[in-house]
Amino acid sequence: MFKKKNKTDMTLPPDWIIVGLGNPGGRYENTRHNAGFICIEHLAEKHGIKINVLSFDSKVGRGMIGNSDCLLMMPQTFMNLSGEAVQKAAKRYGTKPDRILVLSDDISFNVGSLRIRKNGSAGGQKGVNNIITMLGTQEFPRVKIGAGKRPEDIETVDWVLSKFDYSELKTLSEVKENAARAVDEIINGSIESAMSKYNKTV
Repeated sequence: MFKKKNKTDMTLPPDWIIVGLGNPGGRYENTRHNAGFICIEHLAEKHGIKINVLSFDSKVGRGMIGNSDCLLMMPQTFMNLSGEAVQKAAKRYGTKPDRILVLSDDISFNVGSLRIRKNGSAGGQKGVNNIITMLGTQEFPRVKIGAGKRPEDIETVDWVLSKFDYSELKTLSEVKENAARAVDEIINGSIESAMSKYNKTV
């Protein structure tokens, strides 16, 4: 018998679907757009969940975070089509949008910032926008990871695909731990409590 925290039974609906956004492939490693990947990988490591199964056009892993059975997803569709992967998983399990938690980068905030929201617009984040389009609703919670405010002389696409520098990666070490704690608080406590504890703007 597998311990519940390591179960990989993909036939049963999870309590939560937790999605980290990013672009697949080594060339995108440690880029600003991959902050969601960085944080969900830390979340998985923290809770002993292996994200090593291919399903729903994603790398996925299944396990327990506190008392919640979670499906962790890293869509492999590239950022702008993230919603296609999320929709497949949501449809397969009948998961309601308020039980789909999305971790994504946000270039409206400096590195070191963390913003938790119950719902709302995409704010220019194209992966989140595609999830809204494919689910047909904005009513899903998010953890937004500050990826650095875009300098005026750099195009958005160039900025989000640029790599974090050494000092920013050091800051992200603290941020990804707070993001993991925020996820635990959201799914096992309340999003209001998570906002109170972990929302931070630098």
